Amino acid sequence: MTRRRNRPRRERAPVSTAHHRRLENPYEPLRALAEDQVAAIHASAVRYLADEGIRITFDEARNILVAAGAATSDDDDIVRFDPDAVAGAVASSPASIDLHAPNPERNLTIGGRSVALIPVAGPPFVSDRHRGRRAGTLDDQKNFLRLTQSYDVMAAAAPCVEPTDIPLNIRHLRSMLATMSLTDKTPFVYARGRRRVRDGFDLVRLRHGIESDEEFAAQTRCWTVINTNSPRQIDVPMAMGIIDFARMKQMCIITPFTLAGAMAPVTLAGALVLQHMELLAGLTLSQTVNPGAPVVYGAFTSNVDMKSGAPAFGTPEAFKAALASGQLARHVGLPWRSSGSSASQSVDAQAGYETMMSTFGALLGGANWIQHSAGWQEGGLVASYEKYIVDIDMCQMIAESLTPIRVDESELALDAITDVGPGGHFFGTQHTLDRYATAFYEPVVFSRANFEQWTEDGSQRTDERATAIWERVIAQYEAPPIEDDAMAAMQGFVERRISEGGAEPD
Repeated sequence: MTRRRNRPRRERAPVSTAHHRRLENPYEPLRALAEDQVAAIHASAVRYLADEGIRITFDEARNILVAAGAATSDDDDIVRFDPDAVAGAVASSPASIDLHAPNPERNLTIGGRSVALIPVAGPPFVSDRHRGRRAGTLDDQKNFLRLTQSYDVMAAAAPCVEPTDIPLNIRHLRSMLATMSLTDKTPFVYARGRRRVRDGFDLVRLRHGIESDEEFAAQTRCWTVINTNSPRQIDVPMAMGIIDFARMKQMCIITPFTLAGAMAPVTLAGALVLQHMELLAGLTLSQTVNPGAPVVYGAFTSNVDMKSGAPAFGTPEAFKAALASGQLARHVGLPWRSSGSSASQSVDAQAGYETMMSTFGALLGGANWIQHSAGWQEGGLVASYEKYIVDIDMCQMIAESLTPIRVDESELALDAITDVGPGGHFFGTQHTLDRYATAFYEPVVFSRANFEQWTEDGSQRTDERATAIWERVIAQYEAPPIEDDAMAAMQGFVERRISEGGAEPD
């Protein structure tokens, strides 16, 4: 047999991915718990908060809660919550949140059946096939922002990399300026102290061309993640973050760090009740400060490896916990956040299976916000360029899977079935020719070539193809348009704050 080499390929026109924005999940969520079990977890959490409470180390937060009926003692900073205050907080929290991006076409609604896929956030290290694993830099952060801006399926901007080459007191300023100038999606603001949060709010305000705090607080324009110090503790910067975001009505994702067997009981029921009580504590603080402040139920319950103590992700336990977390979030009427995550050290089969397992638990449980959907590696220590591209393919496949099946006369194709007749094929029918360019999802990095064509193309693995893709996307990236006045205002603000010494974490 003679193998054909260098055969011409029929190039398909680029397919629009604008429909990957503002995704909705058409499928009913799965349930891991019976309704009476959900009610029992909620009641147990409320009762425990009243009887035993949790430690809150920020004086202002304790004073706010005591004024609303909580009890505390100065010797241990434990706050015991009034069940009526908890119920009031649940009642006042919005079930849906409108997020306003610098580009209105990037606006989001978080709640109901909405699904927002969000990239990796926070790793101190990065990796790629050329340079290996290394400390993250501002240049890496900018590259991941460029990738995030380039793919519609990434719904908001995230702090994909911790830029460790920038001094801590000004890191938030440099990172935020990069976010606001390289993307037009809703930005993240770190809750690492009051002055840093204020700097973030001011930069978002300048990007939107807003002059007053009142106008800024009229719409939700940024988001943050609050991690409780599980078990049963909210520290100073996290409590500050809850208060400051509530006052300005910006979106706060309160996420207990409940890894079963380490920071939470080894049983899933125990881990879930701890997650729920910590969430309710943060929610009550937020709503006491400002009823109606936008809060997302953050669920991160997974487990540790009992041999090494290392965090484990993409596990059956995490899958079930995600389904149960969705039920608990719906029980208290909140939008909820889950994660796509993996503990794998490389872009391999384990990474793919674990990330998909985590993400499918979130999707099947009805999650509205799926953090770390692209690029998360090594349990959150590493942001991987190649895995980012591999995960983008997975995320776009998810987006296509959420697209409803059309059923009408044209789609039923009865005339085409008749024209082809028994035993024929549909490759050359007009019905196929009219639709072939957009009929099916076209992968970004995955290969569907036969073995011979794959060999002719260099026998490249998926991660090898991913390298060429991220390099090309970054090389071809074009920054979103920004008004000259807004850009000058942000740059001037950052330089002034740097000259003033920036801000150390609280």
